[in-house]
Amino acid sequence: MAESSILGSARGRIAATGAAVGNWYARNWRERRWFRWGNILLVLGLLAALIGWFLLSRDLPDAESLLEYETPLPTMVRGADGEIVHSYARERRIQLQYTDFPPQLIEAFLSAEDRTFFSHGGVDLFGTANAVIDYLNPARTRRAVGGSTITQQVAKNVLLSDEYSVTRKLKEMILARRIEGVLSKQEILTLYLNEIPLGRRSFGVQAASRAYFDKDVGDLTLSEAAFLAILPKAPERYGRERNQQAAIDRRNFVLEQMQRNGFITASEAAAANSQPLGLKTERAERYVDAGYFLEEVRRQLLERYGETAETGPNSVYAGGLWVRTSLDTEMQDAARDALRVGLLRYAAGKAWRVPVATLDPTKGDLTAQLASSNIGIRYKDWRMGVIVEKNGDSATIGFSDGTTHPLSNVPSAIKVGDVTAAAPSGSGYVTRTVPEVSGAFLAEDPKTGRIMAMQGGFDSRLGSFNRATQALRQPGSTIKPFVYATGLDAGMTPATQVPDQAYCVYQGAALGEKCFRNFGGGGGGTHTMRWGLEQSRNLMTVHIAADAGMEAVTNTFKRVGIGDYDNYLSFALGAGDTTVARMVSAYTALANWGRMHGEGTVIDYVQDRRGKVIWRADKRDCAGCNMAEWDGKPMPRLGISGQQVMDPRTAFQVVHMLQGVVQRGTAVRLRSLGLPLFGKTGTTSGPTNAWFVGGSPNIVAGMYVGYDQPRDLGGWVQGGNTAAPIMKEFVEATRDRWGDDEFVAPPGVLMVKVDRRSGKRVFDATPSSEPLAAVIWEAFKPDTEPPRSTRNDQIAARRNEILELIRQARIAAQPNRGPQRQEAPADFVEEQGGIY
Repeated sequence: MAESSILGSARGRIAATGAAVGNWYARNWRERRWFRWGNILLVLGLLAALIGWFLLSRDLPDAESLLEYETPLPTMVRGADGEIVHSYARERRIQLQYTDFPPQLIEAFLSAEDRTFFSHGGVDLFGTANAVIDYLNPARTRRAVGGSTITQQVAKNVLLSDEYSVTRKLKEMILARRIEGVLSKQEILTLYLNEIPLGRRSFGVQAASRAYFDKDVGDLTLSEAAFLAILPKAPERYGRERNQQAAIDRRNFVLEQMQRNGFITASEAAAANSQPLGLKTERAERYVDAGYFLEEVRRQLLERYGETAETGPNSVYAGGLWVRTSLDTEMQDAARDALRVGLLRYAAGKAWRVPVATLDPTKGDLTAQLASSNIGIRYKDWRMGVIVEKNGDSATIGFSDGTTHPLSNVPSAIKVGDVTAAAPSGSGYVTRTVPEVSGAFLAEDPKTGRIMAMQGGFDSRLGSFNRATQALRQPGSTIKPFVYATGLDAGMTPATQVPDQAYCVYQGAALGEKCFRNFGGGGGGTHTMRWGLEQSRNLMTVHIAADAGMEAVTNTFKRVGIGDYDNYLSFALGAGDTTVARMVSAYTALANWGRMHGEGTVIDYVQDRRGKVIWRADKRDCAGCNMAEWDGKPMPRLGISGQQVMDPRTAFQVVHMLQGVVQRGTAVRLRSLGLPLFGKTGTTSGPTNAWFVGGSPNIVAGMYVGYDQPRDLGGWVQGGNTAAPIMKEFVEATRDRWGDDEFVAPPGVLMVKVDRRSGKRVFDATPSSEPLAAVIWEAFKPDTEPPRSTRNDQIAARRNEILELIRQARIAAQPNRGPQRQEAPADFVEEQGGIY
């Protein structure tokens, strides 16, 4: 009873108080005008605030989206050895975890940006009030103080724009409160330190540390960490050398705040204050010089995944991909250098003819135009510059850094606006000539189809056109091995006697009769198929193509990926267009028992940002490879890769003959390498292209030299003296990678002793390692071996050889027949070289 009495009494008092307040409010409402208007304004203000909050927050992004937010990250590219060789990035971004940030770096940013970060709920009311006062200050001439907490900056950088307005600030505050309810303080700080823009195209502290100091955040000194902490305020100002004192003053202020907050001692602050900024103007080169290879990788990635985040989660410039490539840096360096040596060797003594590019002097500062053109070169001490002034025989050259220098050895044809190479000389620079002739080089592993090296010109900074994959060139005699392969499939053998005689075809009433001939004319008699390939005889090739059927020949070309051509005999001599990449892949089929892997691959596999493999070139399944425990059975094995495009026996027979090209044929200059190499030279009409393709059981390489707009290279140019030396340079630079492995014959091949000249079988002699040995081992398919040679056969062969030598001597003795090459016919011809 007592409790209910007390409760009733309390309720009475509350009711009486409420009635009294109500009476007071009603009386003031009736009697006082200011009271009525004050209440009306209060209600209107609350209503306006409610409407404003609704309008501001209704279109705001969901703070919970930060739980799944993916920082836009560049694609990182690794070489075959797993080392990083390049990155595809428009912004410098490197993502770290919270534990990766040094405590001192965190303390520097807290002292500079938000010292109460770990205690406020997303908005610092005191800082906001200061920002409002500064914003309303009529004397202010600069952008108002932001007053933003780290959480607000995360909201702005990740979820909002950088719009400068009160509306955005209010949205920022609302979002900051929501973010604090979704993420922990450590998660917010991790987002902030990974996303904050810090100048020099750097986002996040790790990228900025690399950009300004060329080191990782874990290696920063106290003064360097304090410098990074000043950048969010004005990164483009403090990061410039001309504002160095302002940056030092601001850095010292941050150090003072760190001391005041108890993060560092007075002695530590004083020591850091005395340090210079130590900013790096140029970063150390971290990546390899493999521009053509890496551009091909980028092109393939763009086709597969797109460019930006809008095209998919695994985009090239935002997806954070990790790409393992087949790039062999040692091979790449050797390929690049060998091709350059070959191009410079050809261009030696030739005058400066045309500029690398031409800039327009009427469009402003020429050095600025050069800087924005991205034209460059990385060869010895050469630099790319633009002629900014010319007066008679003297000129001034300017570089992309804005500096200018006197230029000597000035070509008469050069003019203001021309871009040329130059090298330091004394107190100025001297003109250097980038070869106008160009070419390409590509090396591939025949067993896997992985491209190990690719050089598509002198330097990728001079232009992105990749001549290894994009330039359609006529391969000349490098296509002949596949004509011979077709002949072997049709029943011929390396010892088959083939006519080296004129061959004419009737092409219809409009075109009349067409006759083929050898390079330099000549011919006669019959010779072994081997001899015809070693000496690259056009007439013998045409006879083989005609006997085997041109349709069968073009089908062979198509199967090995060289090209899809019409059934004309001229295509048997290399008249059709193809690329270096296709020719090299076709030759890998020869070296790999008739198996090939398409046009070769530059990407092994692709991982997403979390390390999951999302694509791989080798799609073979390995049943049992992922067993938790060994079941005691034999180790799982991968199946054979590649596609069988040729008879393995035919492929080996062709390789065996092509080894003779190196030993005593048109590529004889490679014999001194002392390696079991095979290969074929090629020279097209003009000559406009000089080729070599070949290699070993483990490496196949191909290259050509020629002008981008095909024109005569000069009568002396042949594949053997222009392209083959490039191969020699490449092999010599990578000698330890080649080994001494011989080509192994597949099942079904018989090695038979034959007379090298006649092709007849020999029983009473033993082949030697001498290139010109009379008796050699020859490869035959079962039941195709030649009969035994007779004494009369040997005498006849020797007589034919002597007659051929006499004929060639008479031709050489004729007047007006110097070392220059005769004018080439419309159809393709090939050099006749080597020794026999």
